[in-house]
Amino acid sequence: MAVSLTKGQKVDLTKGNPGLSKLVVGLGWDTNRYDGGADFDLDAAAFLLDGTGKVTGDADFVFYGNLKHASGAVEHLGDNLTGEGDGDDEQIKINLSAVPANIEKIDFTVTIYDAEARRQNFGQVSNAFIRVVDESNNTELVRFDLGEDFSIETAVVVGELYRNNGEWKFNAIGSGFQGGLEALCRNYGVNV
Repeated sequence: MAVSLTKGQKVDLTKGNPGLSKLVVGLGWDTNRYDGGADFDLDAAAFLLDGTGKVTGDADFVFYGNLKHASGAVEHLGDNLTGEGDGDDEQIKINLSAVPANIEKIDFTVTIYDAEARRQNFGQVSNAFIRVVDESNNTELVRFDLGEDFSIETAVVVGELYRNNGEWKFNAIGSGFQGGLEALCRNYGVNV
């Protein structure tokens, strides 16, 4: 049974699951109906970070424009332009055994595409979640439901996988950003 997390909570992934290496990180959301006229397009991404909390190069940013990390450790399964339907809207596969040794964290984010021009923000998004699934048996290990804590933000750092004493853990972050994807990229050291 999956562990349901609250913001700021951390949980061991590999310690209690020896041999766990292949994960699917699913992110999902619903958008509230409003009269803005423009479609909502939310985008999940992963940032592979070293000990300083920064990428070592732009290729450490995995998103709809760079679907697979060179190491093969992180693969985005494609952009969902509408977010309609139940379940995961976008998925990112992780192979823990292939993560380069210099990568200490993998942060998962969701941004609203063209949010400023479309006058959209996370106050118009509901039922957002991240879940971590063991790919070998499709068992959900961890789930974090974001709640409705956001109003003006256009980007959210949802959660992160991180190394701790040779084991992998998950941290439920739920931290909002203004400035969308560009602000996130700058925060993590990606050239924009």
